[in-house]
Amino acid sequence: MPINITAFGQISEFISGTISVDKVNDTDSLRKHLVVQFPSLKDINYAIAVDKKIISVNTLIEENATIALLPPFSGG
Repeated sequence: MPINITAFGQISEFISGTISVDKVNDTDSLRKHLVVQFPSLKDINYAIAVDKKIISVNTLIEENATIALLPPFSGG
């Protein structure tokens, strides 16, 4: 199942616009796939949001899920 991913902030410097990824079932495999496709991501801390919820553990990616890559947040 192809999934669409949108990148924000400094991550969008490496991943422009929305990309489509195939053959990933969970967020851990998504991270691995992204590092292979975009090696610069290896050195960036970022969060993954699945259906508008920031996840902190490996999460299954359901069909038609909305995925966002979010840069580190700064407080203030």
